[in-house]
Amino acid sequence: MDIFLQLVFSGIALGMIYAVIAFGYQLTFATSGTLNFGQGEALMLGALVGLSLVGTIHGGPYMSYLLMVPLVIVFGALQGAFVEWIGVRPAIKIKSEFGWIMSTIALAIIFKNVAENIWGKDDLTFPSPLSAKPLTVLGANVQPMQIAVVVGALAMMLAVELFNRYSIYGKAVVATANDRDAAGLMGINTRLVITFSYALSSATAAFAGVLVAPLTLTGATMGASLGLKAFAVAIIGGLTSGVGAIVGGLILGIAETATGYYISTGYKEVPGLVLLLLVLAVKPSGLFGKTAIKKV
Repeated sequence: MDIFLQLVFSGIALGMIYAVIAFGYQLTFATSGTLNFGQGEALMLGALVGLSLVGTIHGGPYMSYLLMVPLVIVFGALQGAFVEWIGVRPAIKIKSEFGWIMSTIALAIIFKNVAENIWGKDDLTFPSPLSAKPLTVLGANVQPMQIAVVVGALAMMLAVELFNRYSIYGKAVVATANDRDAAGLMGINTRLVITFSYALSSATAAFAGVLVAPLTLTGATMGASLGLKAFAVAIIGGLTSGVGAIVGGLILGIAETATGYYISTGYKEVPGLVLLLLVLAVKPSGLFGKTAIKKV
């Protein structure tokens, strides 16, 4: 029972990382109907930039973990705005259905190659800001950093939700998400809102990167797998539901850790893919998603 609880706690921490990245997918999809398929690379770059600031690589450390986090978030926001400006905006302008897909994938490959040239191809160790001594919760050992991941992920998503509900700029985002054309007629700069959604999306991914980095190895290849799994989480939960991202992330995270322990690590990714196929077959809009009605 203790082992099972430990697997659940580990799965929750992993699932919340998936949820944060999936939440970023939802932000861009809501405002523009597009997705950044380089979301995993935004996480990877955030983790590596954070490592350069708090680790011994590149002559560091230069600052503490807490001071590093807001800088990484700003870096992620700038990176996301760049992706929208160079890869997504031209495709939206010419109403290309697939241009933004290839552009974001191409930029993801470029970011990965840049990271390999700056930080190398080897995996690196990210220093943990918290003690490595585990805490005992209901008889299971839980690392303090795992608790920090869950708290940090929930805090980030809650902050974005409060921003959208109670700030004037957040309401502009919500209005654009509900009806982009109507929002434009009301004087809202929808192009700027889309750029902001991409910046916010990549900022959340970069934040997720510095959260998960102390629990795993950090390298140029870490983003591809996390980004793909988070996309599966977004589809499972529904691209229009924040709750769906959390529930989908928890399901996938717990399923992976349990499968890896009880069956084999070689099969730990199978349950998530099977669930994805089932959801697409039964409810294509996701467990918590709403079916969109498109006028033709």
